[in-house]
Amino acid sequence: MKSLRRLPALALAGALATAPQAHAALADFGRCGAGVRDAALAQGMPAERFDALFAEVTPDLGVLPLLDAQPEFTTPIWDYLAALVDAQRVADGRAMLDTHRALLERIASGYGVDPATVVAVWGVESDYGRIAGRRPLLQSLATLSCNGRRQAFFRSELLALLRLIDRGDLVADGLTGSWAGAFGQTQFMPSTYARIAVDGDGDGRRDLVGSIPDALASTANYLKQSGWRSGQPWGVEVRIPAGFDASVAGRGKRRPLAAWRALGITGVDGGAVQAAAMADDSPAALLLPAGSTGPALLVFRNYDAIYSYNAAESYALAIATLADRLRGGNGLVAAWPTDDPGLGRGERRELQSLLLARGHDIGSADGMVGDATRRAIRIEQQRLGWQNADGRAGSRILQALRDARPAPPTVFRLPADHSRFVHSAIVRSEVPMKDVQGLDTGDFNGFTAWKVETPFSTAAISVFGGQLLSFVPNGGREVMWLSPAAKPPPTPIRGGSPVCWPYFARQGQGSDVPSHGFVRTVPWELRDARREADGSVLLTLAPPVLEGLSLRLTMKLRIGRTLEQELITENTGSQPAVFTQALHNYFNVSDALKVDVAGLDGLTYLDKLDAGNAHVQQGDWNLRDPRDPGRSDRIYTQARGHYVLRDPGFGRSIDITTQGSRSAVVWNAGEAAAAKMDDIGAGWRNYVCVEAGNVGPDLIELAPGGSHVLKQVFEVRPL
Repeated sequence: MKSLRRLPALALAGALATAPQAHAALADFGRCGAGVRDAALAQGMPAERFDALFAEVTPDLGVLPLLDAQPEFTTPIWDYLAALVDAQRVADGRAMLDTHRALLERIASGYGVDPATVVAVWGVESDYGRIAGRRPLLQSLATLSCNGRRQAFFRSELLALLRLIDRGDLVADGLTGSWAGAFGQTQFMPSTYARIAVDGDGDGRRDLVGSIPDALASTANYLKQSGWRSGQPWGVEVRIPAGFDASVAGRGKRRPLAAWRALGITGVDGGAVQAAAMADDSPAALLLPAGSTGPALLVFRNYDAIYSYNAAESYALAIATLADRLRGGNGLVAAWPTDDPGLGRGERRELQSLLLARGHDIGSADGMVGDATRRAIRIEQQRLGWQNADGRAGSRILQALRDARPAPPTVFRLPADHSRFVHSAIVRSEVPMKDVQGLDTGDFNGFTAWKVETPFSTAAISVFGGQLLSFVPNGGREVMWLSPAAKPPPTPIRGGSPVCWPYFARQGQGSDVPSHGFVRTVPWELRDARREADGSVLLTLAPPVLEGLSLRLTMKLRIGRTLEQELITENTGSQPAVFTQALHNYFNVSDALKVDVAGLDGLTYLDKLDAGNAHVQQGDWNLRDPRDPGRSDRIYTQARGHYVLRDPGFGRSIDITTQGSRSAVVWNAGEAAAAKMDDIGAGWRNYVCVEAGNVGPDLIELAPGGSHVLKQVFEVRPL
């Protein structure tokens, strides 16, 4: 899609061959692009500014199918509301009400819109500013201006966006939004932005992208301009009588409130309909969003104001019911007419965790249901014998996987040849070192290692245990901590990133097997190595094949601007195998007591220092607990796979991203325990372990012929 000649003919129905006089900017859009340029110049934008803005803009035809696939119209309403009005969004919204209380009270006083409704819009539109859309706005709107249906509408929105950029409200660089051009904290279209947005923080700009006060005040202004009535409800849930004529329902079919009562409509408790501040003659409409067997609602003028924000019943109901929950309500009383309700994000993460435990390669349990998750669900539905294997993430498949008896962890026996490998000093490599620029073998702090040098970083990987010992970005500090007192082989190396596999803790094994798996105490082999075009080095390593072990392990490392590491486990046997694993990362820090780790807030963890009892993490993790400073041994289950270790002493953060990892382990021995460990001692303040893994209850069950990938990526950034 880099040039006009590569675009499908259908997509260019309105964009004929470029006129000879057309400027290079928007040339890929043909005559239509030249017309957009002319219109922008006619409204006052300087030609050189327009051309600079569009110098790199090319069509994105991926937006065209989305014109007819909006979730408000294609998703069952019980799925739509379950996703948008879930426990997490309610809890986060209530926290936002507290955090921005003074601002929201000022907005309510100025515009007459209550705080819960404003925050509900914010929550549904961008998850409180977390997800505002990733598509470049100029590209999306230019594409829709010249392709598909509704070209005139999108062209007017593109021109409105250019006016906002030209007058200084917006900065074009990095400006992203939804596929249709909505953007900012509360997702305004450009023409709405131009007409409705206000300066809520008094800085002289209307910035709905970076300013929460501007975004929330503008949302309240939008609702006010749309007819919001202060002090009135949006609607009320009701009950319709048996045999009710559903043809009278619909948002446009209004009757006085008293008339609905006369038709036999009652409150959900069977009593008279109660709607605060609404008189008997107040116009109301009856909504039956799932037909006469589902919830019924009488809605008033304020519902219309919400509806105008995005003309879809499911969307308006998400805003309205989320606002009710933020005020302390319990949600709709009547059940949806389905035996398979939708899932909130916590439940979707649980479902994905159960799929990961069955060996499905779907990435991390992030609560975002994509194609990989749907494929895995279809496989499980077929395995369960369901006739309709549709891949839908609903309550039925979640409960079925909950009820399925989990396989017990495999009890691994010590391979007969393990001791022979432990005492071997042979360095095995299928790759001549001289053939790969930047790759060599040699001594690293007393350990035989593969040493890597790239234009961006250096690294060292121990032959013994296949263990990452060092990763140093150019001009930066060492990322990994390696104990100065680490013991020579065959003692496991303290520090770096030990590979714990195929078990992390005891799974019924006896004391004859080594702690944390077989492969950290055997020499590994370099299977492949290559230098990529950008100078990064990719290594493929593996431990020896151990007698009687049906699982095979391969590790891939990419050393470049970031450090990427994959553990690939394959089951070559004829029976399922259940295993645990971890990459036991020791991160080098300035002072363990002064660092924080983000990304664990709200997760359940099992505290091994508290007999394995479950707790919920509150805020960022650190070692400054006054009850036991410096000591931690926690397994976080259903982990989200993204953590940030912030180290003010070193002035850096380490961004840790994982896939295929359902657990995070955070460990430090602490002063008292470390004093008894001669390879740590006073060094306990120089490291923090944040480990990617599948441990504790997060077992991986791998079918015969199946494979599983555990991946982690480190990226170092300045604070």
